[in-house]
Amino acid sequence: MDSAHLDISSQFLLALGGIFLVGLLLSTVAQRSFLPRATLLLLFGAIIGGDLLDLVPGLLADRFGLIAEMTLLMVGFLLGGKLTRSALKGHTGISFSISICAALLPALVVCLGMIAMGVAVEIAVLLGCFAAATAPAAVLDVVQESGVTNKFSELLLLIVVLDDVWALLLFGIGMAVVTSLNGVAGESTFIGLVAWELGGAILVGIAVGLPAAYLTGRIKAGRPMLVEALGIVFLCGGIALWLNVSFLIAAIVMGAIIANLARHHEYPFHAIEDIESLFMIIFFVLAGASLELGALAVLGITGGVYILCRALGKYLGAWIGGYLGKSGQDHQLWMGVALLPQAGVAIGMALVASNQFPEYRQIILPIVIASTVVFEVVGPVFTRLAIKRSIEDSR
Repeated sequence: MDSAHLDISSQFLLALGGIFLVGLLLSTVAQRSFLPRATLLLLFGAIIGGDLLDLVPGLLADRFGLIAEMTLLMVGFLLGGKLTRSALKGHTGISFSISICAALLPALVVCLGMIAMGVAVEIAVLLGCFAAATAPAAVLDVVQESGVTNKFSELLLLIVVLDDVWALLLFGIGMAVVTSLNGVAGESTFIGLVAWELGGAILVGIAVGLPAAYLTGRIKAGRPMLVEALGIVFLCGGIALWLNVSFLIAAIVMGAIIANLARHHEYPFHAIEDIESLFMIIFFVLAGASLELGALAVLGITGGVYILCRALGKYLGAWIGGYLGKSGQDHQLWMGVALLPQAGVAIGMALVASNQFPEYRQIILPIVIASTVVFEVVGPVFTRLAIKRSIEDSR
């Protein structure tokens, strides 16, 4: 075995081992500080990333996309498992009203704020669509880390599940509106593509989830093995990516079907939970390492207004949705604060939009990337604060 191969292998293993051990240390620190684990891991990743110390081997950094997809598949699967009949009972109306308002209001407030700043209407509409999305991985990690299981945390996870659905729908409509404003024919194409991404994802989730609900958990009675759990999650994700539909939505649908139909399971997600934390550590560290810190330097006033408008929109949207859904006061006051994290979904939308409208690329990409750095690092702190305050308010 040549020395070059040994060098690459040693770098990879040293980096992976170091990330796991530091991740364990930071998880302990998070339990004794006001900063959640996700934020500490992101900051650590930013420090060892290419913009600062550049300690992450290319072999590992180049696999971030794959690791992110694998992690988000597990996140979607676990979130889908929260959509049981017992969990939804009494929460259906509230979760729908808050999630819809918490998606629509940020889009509206950001759009109007950008127009007031003198930004072109087309760009304002696109930025409004990006503002609707929330980062499911960060929210789930903070909830799991907190160990809190109350009405607020349960409702928060239900809302996060629905959030990306509304964000994708808004994005499809927004793309069609911008295409129409530009005078280009075929604006219905984008709505059709989004409909396929959502509808196809639901079909994939059903197609994998139905047989999995009845076949898994038979080898070891009542509890699926890790091999079974990972097998169905990655199979679902692979099919979704192959068909170019939302793998996150597909995993959520599959998780919900298994949780509701697998009567012989004691709890179908123990196996995934046992390994998901490892992927979460790598995911957040590599996400931090991939953050373009230089984008903060060019954020500017427009980017700052975008951040303030999105935060205000999330808060007002959740407050109005909670009022309409007749939820508790703690839901109205703190749910919008808990929904501040934003990451990959918004960047994905921005990349699609910049490819379709290259003339807007130089404006939308810096704003979305820079604001994502802010919301990805600071957002989990507010999520943790909201969960803590919801406990105090319910006493």
